[in-house]
Amino acid sequence: MRLHDIRPVALLAALCSFIFASGCSHTVTKPSAPIEPAEEPVAVVAPEPSQDEPLDQTPAESTAEAIGEKDLFDRLRTGFQINDVDHVLVDRELAWYVNHPAYLDRTFRRGERYLYYIAGELETRKMPLELALLPIVESAFIPTALSHARAAGLWQFIPSTGQRYGLKQSYYYDARRDVVESTRAALDYLQFLANEFNGDWLLAIAAYNCGEQNVIRAVEKNEKRGKPTDFFDLDLPKETKAYVPKLLAMRRIVADPAAHGLEFGEINNQPYFVKVDVGGQIDLGVAAELAGLSRDDLVALNPAYNRWVTDPDGPHELLLPVECEQRFLQGLAELPPEKRVPVVYYRVRKGDTLASVAHRYGVSPQELMHTNKLHSKKLHKGQELVLNANPTVMRANAREIQNASRMAADDSPRPAQTHATKYTVRRGDTLWSIARDHGIEPRALASCNSLSSKDTLMAGQKITIPASTMTLASNSPEINVQRVTYTVRRGDTLGRIAQMFKVEIDDLLHWNKLSPKHSIKPGQRLVMYVNDTRRNGG
Repeated sequence: MRLHDIRPVALLAALCSFIFASGCSHTVTKPSAPIEPAEEPVAVVAPEPSQDEPLDQTPAESTAEAIGEKDLFDRLRTGFQINDVDHVLVDRELAWYVNHPAYLDRTFRRGERYLYYIAGELETRKMPLELALLPIVESAFIPTALSHARAAGLWQFIPSTGQRYGLKQSYYYDARRDVVESTRAALDYLQFLANEFNGDWLLAIAAYNCGEQNVIRAVEKNEKRGKPTDFFDLDLPKETKAYVPKLLAMRRIVADPAAHGLEFGEINNQPYFVKVDVGGQIDLGVAAELAGLSRDDLVALNPAYNRWVTDPDGPHELLLPVECEQRFLQGLAELPPEKRVPVVYYRVRKGDTLASVAHRYGVSPQELMHTNKLHSKKLHKGQELVLNANPTVMRANAREIQNASRMAADDSPRPAQTHATKYTVRRGDTLWSIARDHGIEPRALASCNSLSSKDTLMAGQKITIPASTMTLASNSPEINVQRVTYTVRRGDTLGRIAQMFKVEIDDLLHWNKLSPKHSIKPGQRLVMYVNDTRRNGG
């Protein structure tokens, strides 16, 4: 039976004779009234970590004794600080969770890897331990979770808020998915929000979802109308109105599972992982083999690395299950340097040719083509290649190869604009193009300058660039402009294409140097700069 199997208490005795060795039944008695189903959070873009039995470990006995609790759930309960709220929205979310014990089981099975660490960080900061359950609402403890608004990781940071809280995002590494770093950033943000709302944790949690400005405006609106300013009285986005009740419902379940017909098995109140400095770049497959882990288990603890290899510029650290540390360190000490990264991930730069890249890594052009299934010798900038590099050449050209790897990491997001600035309009500028270049919404730029979105700008005109709006809400995505090339099809019109990609016709004409009198033909290629979140329906 799994360590924290969740099952209905009331039916346990009657079902004992029918339970097989593989585990307990997840059947629950459903409420008589129909319950509106809630969607499981997050869209996932990487394979879910292996759902095998939890790893055996031999943690230090003194840790649990010092804390005084053997079961991590007991430890969480003693640290609860947020009052329960009797409200229909909480009841609805509670009913959904109770009605889906298999979902709870899967979620806590994943969360077992992270909960001990998160709880310790919250205790150090004297923050409510209910917040350790927030990743259930955010990501269901899926470390590779990615929302439609490109919020990533256990705590679901969008790129701009990640930058705001010091989360590095590069070609090789995205700290939004780093278990330790994202937890640090999330708790920093939550502490800031709690101070912003005078210790009202429900408002702080709401702001974590939809951004502090949305909550501040909702509070000010109620104050002007003489209405209460508690969370449940505020006019907030639909997602946020469900977000806080989900956490309160989860708090209620963990506080007293038996009251809801559930029973939680224990989660050991002991460290699951330890941080290990690997002293330089290493392939994750090699690291998994040294630690005696599957790749899925290693990635579940180290989901921040984008290319199956650690960042050449660091961090040079891995999280490993406690019981794997000594085996890994011994294997790492015996590993020849050239075998740390047997496969090189190379990003093509301007001026590269198939022959020059092959020569640099000591392989033949034919082998390079075969490994990457290339049908042409022509390379293009930004293309990613995988190379089984020659160890002798790797040793001889170690510095050059490392520098080439570092130069591949040239697409990290630019810092967000944090204060208003003045901009002088240049020939050909539009509100949309200026907004795109400064990472802000066109309508925010227009509003800041008392302009209409259709106003024409004059060269030399001075306009104000407002500070970027940085929130963590999945329904308030950051600007992510993508260059899109579209091939005109039979029956297309400029109006239909503009509507399809949610851009202005004037901008479409400007980008392609067309006039309103131009007609388009099938096969013609049009260039557009598209807000990716809007194009995907965000």
